[in-house]
Amino acid sequence: MPTVKVVNMAGAQVGEIELSDAVFGRTVNPTVLHAAVRAYLLNQRQGTHSTLTRAEVSGGGRKPWRQKGPGRARHGSIRSPQWTHGGVALGPKPRSYRTGLNRKVRRAALLGALSAKLASGDLLVVDEIKCEDYSTKTMVGMLKALGAERKALVVLPEVDRVVIKSCDNIPGVKTILYNTLNVYDILNADKFIVSQAAVEKIEEVFA
Repeated sequence: MPTVKVVNMAGAQVGEIELSDAVFGRTVNPTVLHAAVRAYLLNQRQGTHSTLTRAEVSGGGRKPWRQKGPGRARHGSIRSPQWTHGGVALGPKPRSYRTGLNRKVRRAALLGALSAKLASGDLLVVDEIKCEDYSTKTMVGMLKALGAERKALVVLPEVDRVVIKSCDNIPGVKTILYNTLNVYDILNADKFIVSQAAVEKIEEVFA
């Protein structure tokens, strides 16, 4: 079992914790991670984009000039795609981008992402993440002490509105609950900061 140090919000080591091989010791499969990230990003798309075809643009019902004689190109409508203010040829229409992954692939991707963070040394376990009052300064101080001043994902064991609101104004920082983890957020963060209680719950769910 891999062992990592547990630190407090000031960055000082206060102990150690053994992590489960079943969760944090998996083999990382880049193909599975790519599939999970792609599915996540596709599922974020609303698919409400729409353009007007020549049939949907107002006007253009009359032939602009007769077919033969004027010496100009043949046209049947001023709403054809080649005309200014005409319709759009082969433009996007509303559609669903929804895609899915089977359960085994989703699980393998999530555990692989957690294992990758541990292997790269970007997983930080904090004994307790809390704020006595709404204070962005407190959370900024914690991130600075942990060396996580860039993009960071803070994982909580339960909803803590004080911590969540205190992190909201910090660029690049996202808070998430242990049971809503996803591969994209894990891989997108430079540092994966998780409370000790959240680690225990993650292992309880996925081990």
